[in-house]
Amino acid sequence: MAIQIIFTMLLVGTLLGFVGAGGSGFIISVLTIIFGFPIHTALGTALAAMIFSSISGTVSHYRENDILVKVGIATGIFGAVGAWISSNCSTFISPNSLRWMTSGMLYLSALILWIRMVIISRRGESMHYDNLPEGAKFWIYCALIGFVCGAISGIFGIGSAAFIQIGFLFIMGMSIRKSAGTTMLVIIPIALAGGAGYYHLGYLDIKLLFEVVAGTMIGTYIGAKFTKRAPEPILKFAMVMVPVMAATILLL
Repeated sequence: MAIQIIFTMLLVGTLLGFVGAGGSGFIISVLTIIFGFPIHTALGTALAAMIFSSISGTVSHYRENDILVKVGIATGIFGAVGAWISSNCSTFISPNSLRWMTSGMLYLSALILWIRMVIISRRGESMHYDNLPEGAKFWIYCALIGFVCGAISGIFGIGSAAFIQIGFLFIMGMSIRKSAGTTMLVIIPIALAGGAGYYHLGYLDIKLLFEVVAGTMIGTYIGAKFTKRAPEPILKFAMVMVPVMAATILLL
């Protein structure tokens, strides 16, 4: 089965690399429906797997000066708290209920992603208007965004990148570029804390984690090579459809 998982994740990673999505929801669906892993194990594995892709993305965005480090660290700390608490609470949710709830959150993330695209199309990717709050407001907003998005990740095993970015755009007043880059930094502590929470509960399979990471990392590298060759409308459609497909598969 290890070879089958790695090969399947290579195909999944190729798709995710092509559309530029984290795709933890897709990984959850494949592990649960195709390979028959318990939903809690799939959630823990997908969440922990995000650590590796997030580190790579963070380094890339940092080199492009697209990260507000103070915002990322502050939000990430609160996000880690939320992810740890919620991941430990997931054991109280029945597998069937958790499948339905995760599917619903994936549909919602697709909607949030579409809203983000509309914002970008109206404001433009290059627009900079970073107007961060100061003092107590800064910490309150970081705590709100971090804890809520961390809790979402911890329970449902998804990166909640779309939710974090929307929070940065509308609550923190950050530019589109900085919100996207800073989100990658925030996801690292969230994935670490959430993964640790599932490991603490005995739901994180280390062997399975390495199989998933091996396949997806190779696949995303290959898929990214085709991104610039695809028309932009197709890419945007595919980005929204990935979480929709993952949510639909979970309902099968």
